[in-house]
Amino acid sequence: MNDWVATRDGFGQELVKIGKENEKIVVFSGDLEDATRAEYFKKEIPERFFNLGIAEQDVVGAAAGMSLVGYVAFASSFAVFMTNRAYDMIRLDVCYNDCNVKIVCSHAGVTVGEDGASAQCLEDFAIMRVLPNIKVICPVDTIEAAKATRWMASVHGPVYMRTSRAPLPILTKAEDDFVVGKANCLRPGRDVTLIGCGLMVYESLQAAEILKKEGIDARVINMHTIKPLDEKTIVAAAKETGAIVTAEEHQMYGGLGSAVAEVLVQKYPVPLEMVAVKDQFGQSGTPQELLKFYHLKDVDIVEAARRAIKRKSK
Repeated sequence: MNDWVATRDGFGQELVKIGKENEKIVVFSGDLEDATRAEYFKKEIPERFFNLGIAEQDVVGAAAGMSLVGYVAFASSFAVFMTNRAYDMIRLDVCYNDCNVKIVCSHAGVTVGEDGASAQCLEDFAIMRVLPNIKVICPVDTIEAAKATRWMASVHGPVYMRTSRAPLPILTKAEDDFVVGKANCLRPGRDVTLIGCGLMVYESLQAAEILKKEGIDARVINMHTIKPLDEKTIVAAAKETGAIVTAEEHQMYGGLGSAVAEVLVQKYPVPLEMVAVKDQFGQSGTPQELLKFYHLKDVDIVEAARRAIKRKSK
């Protein structure tokens, strides 16, 4: 876990590989290809790259149109611009028509850092997962981002993937399984389950080490797919550990925590605590400053785990 690489790099590098393998891959950008890493494709395969400028609605619409004539279209921008400004086009052009469009957005969560509230998308899981037909992915590291990119190109239909601007620790290996809709258990445990996505998986692993010193055995799950959610793994964790904590760089409402809660309340209710941004906008600061300010660190997950375990006895 010594190497830290942004997941946007795994996306950009793999996109070039699959673009060279499949001439039906086309890429659309909202003038931010340098930041999203779609520029890797632009440099290697410029004839199938289209920069439509700061016009996210056009990016999505053009991608949908190309998909309808047989292309696999990738559309990239910052998460806050694509999911908010082009939401109507994602809903009607892409999802309603079940178009073969892959929406890949970087710069989500508070670890966007100094760009501040206007660029820190904290609601993308909520507004994307509610749409019919679309799948929602948040890779844990650059290796997983590359695998997700290749998978997206191989299946039909809309997919949304969130990638990171900030470097994330590499927690997986090339030979590890990656199946969309199937979570990975990174650490066994019997007392409480910590379910995270993206950077918060790392924070959950760190929290598990702290809890271990207190005699608490914490299971850690990498929930890289927000939709479709791995309900089987969630229910098994609820039955076997009796308490769950979710952790995400997202609003508390509508994201991973809400999705897990929906499963638990219907299938196996147990105490649930959510570590997330609590109904606030972001602000400017370094990633670590903001993670601490919004209580998204390992110590916050530890506190949540203690609360969840305490509730088990009631």
